[in-house]
Amino acid sequence: MSLSSRDHPVSPDGPRRPEVLLLDVNETLSDLSPLGARFEDVGAPAHLAATWFASVLRDGFALTSVGASAPFAAIAADVLRASFAGLTLERETEAAVQHVMAGFGSLSVHDDVPDGLRALAELPVRLVTLSNGSASVAEGLLDRAGLRDHVEALLSVEEAGTWKPAAGAYAFALDRCALDPMDAMLVAVHPWDVDGAARAGLGTAWINRSGGPYPEHFTKPDLTATSLVDLADQLRAMVVTASR
Repeated sequence: MSLSSRDHPVSPDGPRRPEVLLLDVNETLSDLSPLGARFEDVGAPAHLAATWFASVLRDGFALTSVGASAPFAAIAADVLRASFAGLTLERETEAAVQHVMAGFGSLSVHDDVPDGLRALAELPVRLVTLSNGSASVAEGLLDRAGLRDHVEALLSVEEAGTWKPAAGAYAFALDRCALDPMDAMLVAVHPWDVDGAARAGLGTAWINRSGGPYPEHFTKPDLTATSLVDLADQLRAMVVTASR
């Protein structure tokens, strides 16, 4: 059974049913909170981790806005060097940078992800990751969680030459999956990612684990879920409705 919106026309009162879910990785699947301890290990405050990650996204977006691109890891390391400037660290700067960056290789998924991905994999929908980071980081994350077999492909914008939320990043994923935009749904915790995918013509699902409000200046998601398990429940209900 296909979830394609071409097989099941979408009601104007409800979201379209996807054939493929494009899953964001950083923060959507992975829990980045342990990186704070990595900062403390080198003598930097743990709270600096959140500012650093936001700054990495800022610089990646800035390059994208002028038609340029650089790998996530390269930007992240450069921003770390700037973040550590002026601090009295317990390690040499380059050693501190490498220690923090190595933390991506030991991250775990959020608590809802194992059950959520398994539930999604039971639905007639293909699962593909689409990350601004490297595909190898996504693969390691899913391998450690025992979830790699549930995901069909691991895509990175490094192959697209442009970061999300630029339209070219989503177009790259659609091309690799041989899909029309209407048959794909982007799943992310980041409203900016949801907005970018919506503007590129994809369906969208916002994972709102914190319970906070969705920014009014961004395009609203088609679905809002408190977890991947909740998203699977909502999509399952759409399948049941479509089969009646």
